[in-house]
Amino acid sequence: MPRESYQQSLADLREDVLFMSEVVSERLRTGLDALEAKDEALAHEVIEGDEEINEMYLDLEGECIDLLALQQPVAGDLRLVAASFKILTDLERVADLATNLGAYTLDAHYDRFPDVDVQAIGQAVAEMLEDAMDAYARDDVEACFAVAERDDEVDAMCERATDAVVRELIETELEGDQSDADIERLMQDVSRLLLTVRDLERVGDHAVNVAARTLYMVENDPSLLE
Repeated sequence: MPRESYQQSLADLREDVLFMSEVVSERLRTGLDALEAKDEALAHEVIEGDEEINEMYLDLEGECIDLLALQQPVAGDLRLVAASFKILTDLERVADLATNLGAYTLDAHYDRFPDVDVQAIGQAVAEMLEDAMDAYARDDVEACFAVAERDDEVDAMCERATDAVVRELIETELEGDQSDADIERLMQDVSRLLLTVRDLERVGDHAVNVAARTLYMVENDPSLLE
């Protein structure tokens, strides 16, 4: 492959990864909108769109493998391909978590714990992911560290949300006589909310992964890698 064509292939790979990230970010935000509005149509849109993401992931994974096998890139080019390959995996997993939000929407018909601000957590992790991908697009080292630093704040938000659910469950929901069916519905609601918080926290973790892989790609710096 001529040098010009090889460099274009690297540029195309990055553009393709960025395009996939835009689709995934849109699905994540759609999942959050569905959850907030209890909108089953939006929920189905997110769930049914997961296959498209999976196909995109496999196609781009193939691009990475071809570049590695046929061109045997070295130094910065190798780090670009390797980081892109890993970032694709993070994006695919974020898409799976967005699909979970769609599924939770179909089972949640009202907010039993209105004091838990799921949307605030969702907005924070969505911005983290978008900022991490922007850092990847621009080779922005400082932005990589900034994304990683915000993860502690998200973790704290998730911990407060979990504590609020457990505290309210103990203080109010289990008071008085309740039927077995009422208790079962309550526990399903609690479980669903805690899973939602956990999944959003994982989106934040994947955003940090993207930042870490970008830092390694640009600076050969593994300090953010787990």
